[in-house]
Amino acid sequence: MTCPKLYATAGAFILLASSALGQTTEETAESLMDRLDGVAPPAVLQNSTLLSPTESGEMQVLREGTNGWTCMYPGTNPMCADGGAMSFLQSWMKNEDPPDTLGFVYMLLGDEGASNTDPYAEGETADNNWVVTGPHVMLLGSGAQPLLESYPTDVPKDAGQPWVMWPGTPYAHLMLPTH
Repeated sequence: MTCPKLYATAGAFILLASSALGQTTEETAESLMDRLDGVAPPAVLQNSTLLSPTESGEMQVLREGTNGWTCMYPGTNPMCADGGAMSFLQSWMKNEDPPDTLGFVYMLLGDEGASNTDPYAEGETADNNWVVTGPHVMLLGSGAQPLLESYPTDVPKDAGQPWVMWPGTPYAHLMLPTH
């Protein structure tokens, strides 16, 4: 989640990394499906809404889905999120209180890194606990909150163990490595 920016399209939240801005290649649903291969189980990806950044940084719907999932490759952090996760992440980007929801995100291709403590960090600093995560899923929202007390808030040395990201903020969520 490097330098995140938010764009709302069709009522959905989109996390757009700054590296996606200025893309000049016209994305198609087929080419995006190829790039997203492996980000989530095939049944999730196959029937999801597909979103892609335009040259101006806006998000465009390449395909309307039928299964309630939204998949995208904004910058360097490919993901598929259910409706609850999209609502939660939209509130995070607007710095609003999260909705009373439970959401699930697949990021089975990993990410390029984010602060483990500052939800709005745009890059690594000496004190923001930057972490690059391999394949993982996330549980977000109020429905996940009871689980958070059972897990550490520091990234475990064993990268395969769950932990709480953004602890002490309204956007705390459970990170679950899958490798």
